[in-house]
Amino acid sequence: MNTSANWVVLLRHGHSEWNLSDRFTGWTDIPLTAVGLAEAVAAGRRLAQAGFVFDEAHGSVLQRTRQTAEVLLAAMGSTEVPFFATWRLNERHYGALQGMNKREIFATWGEEASRRWWRGYDAPPPALEFDDPRHPRFDPRYAALAPEQLPASESLRDCQRRTLPYWHEVLVPRIRTGRRLLVISHGNTLRGLVMHLDGLSAEAMERVEIPSGVPLIYRFDTAGGVLGREWLEKTEPIP
Repeated sequence: MNTSANWVVLLRHGHSEWNLSDRFTGWTDIPLTAVGLAEAVAAGRRLAQAGFVFDEAHGSVLQRTRQTAEVLLAAMGSTEVPFFATWRLNERHYGALQGMNKREIFATWGEEASRRWWRGYDAPPPALEFDDPRHPRFDPRYAALAPEQLPASESLRDCQRRTLPYWHEVLVPRIRTGRRLLVISHGNTLRGLVMHLDGLSAEAMERVEIPSGVPLIYRFDTAGGVLGREWLEKTEPIP
């Protein structure tokens, strides 16, 4: 790791309760399992052993990212690091698929369409009805958002479009000033961000996987341009 460059660590939150039953979570606020908490501890120890320290942590408003941040930072001995939560880092909204498992989804809509929804870039799943209790307009955490900002379903493109303003307007200015950032988010949210940072096509993006609990370090020049990236899976100190 070149310490003369600016960097940011991206991390997918750990294993959650609905992973146990293979259910699509999206904006549903599901906590981590013991496995997910252990993943956060392991990530924190790897980061500390590699010499990382953080000035700020950023995550979604969903508890699984805050839990990951709290446990990870505690494992690093860095509990004083502030955590900033934003809906723009929420997981992609899966619409009517939220709460269902793959077997139920295949039975309802067919395997071909279902796979296109959750692996493709442009196609959103079936939307929630306006009066569906799962709709985010019923959640007080989103009361300050304009109605047009509240998704009833999102494609990965939609998710990327509401995530990138936070990247450009909040995170990039911090990276340019040398702030050391930990960004904890969700699988599809991070896929969209990686697609943007790596300049990937929609086809290439479909093959991108973001494993839970494995830090992904991006290095930037002083203008915010990407110099390189690497997964932190070893415990060697930063050169």
